[in-house]
Amino acid sequence: MMVRQNFLIAVLFGMILSGLIYLNNIQCSCNQQITEQGFNCSQQITEQGIIKTRWKQKIVGLRSLPGLLYNQPSVLGGRTDVGSVSPWSAPIIWEGNFDSTLIDFIYKQKNLTIATTVFALGKYTRFVKDFLESAEQHYFVGFRVHYYLFTDQPESVPEVKMGENRGLIVQKVPSLNRWQDISMSRMEKLEKLIENELVNEADYIFCLDIDAKFYGRWGAETLGRLVGVIHPWLFNVPRSQFTYERRPESKAYIPVEEGDYYYAGAAFGGSLEDVHHLTKTCREQLQIDAANSIEAVWQEESHLNKLKPSPRPQVFEATPGVLVCI
Repeated sequence: MMVRQNFLIAVLFGMILSGLIYLNNIQCSCNQQITEQGFNCSQQITEQGIIKTRWKQKIVGLRSLPGLLYNQPSVLGGRTDVGSVSPWSAPIIWEGNFDSTLIDFIYKQKNLTIATTVFALGKYTRFVKDFLESAEQHYFVGFRVHYYLFTDQPESVPEVKMGENRGLIVQKVPSLNRWQDISMSRMEKLEKLIENELVNEADYIFCLDIDAKFYGRWGAETLGRLVGVIHPWLFNVPRSQFTYERRPESKAYIPVEEGDYYYAGAAFGGSLEDVHHLTKTCREQLQIDAANSIEAVWQEESHLNKLKPSPRPQVFEATPGVLVCI
């Protein structure tokens, strides 16, 4: 009987030891940026052999703490000249329908990192200084922000003073002459950046045009799973006047009787997982069109408008004049 007990204890101890060794091996492998197979630690291989990205846990538990003073909200007040909610109950953000003090306090508790991408190829490098200087004044002030600048002329990037916990990462890319080729490359670069660098580095990402300048606040009120910016020229016109792609041959095709809003291609963002899915699908649709010798009327903007209704954006930035294309 004693021998049997000793045997069971030995087996149990061996199982525990094996488990600890297994867990330690997993931890050791994940401490390396690249595994022996060449996969990033943010990825896992499923039973079917498919590489699946491990996304960061979604932001949960948003709440205010006692002692914060802010204006009392009212269900009877607020702006009445504009809509504040979409037909699928997503908030439409306008200046004057949120409390910046409260919303910043809530999100700053989460110690978030906001990745922000811009492309400056060729003559567009002249817009870098205005973009960065205005962003430092108005864009997610007080948050950790990492700017990712893709350019074919890194030597032309000016020095701009950055605030605390804010930085600029310059990545060199090949020169491209056609805007259509730049659109294709942009979606692919965003997709790969999220997969290879941002998945463990950031919580949200915004993809903006470099020929833009901030004239007002852009902050935590715009955070959500998928964020669309309503085009400032088309926010108050019927859908029949939207400049969607109207040729059925294109993957970006939207019939005249369909469409909710017209989204600007100059700015979109959200969680890493949702933006990765959006850019990956957009890149695939662009490639299908290219193979069929067709280009959507507004390149990736047309495809983004086709894709954003599914899933529909969870947050809108709709205030004309906050971000203005120069």
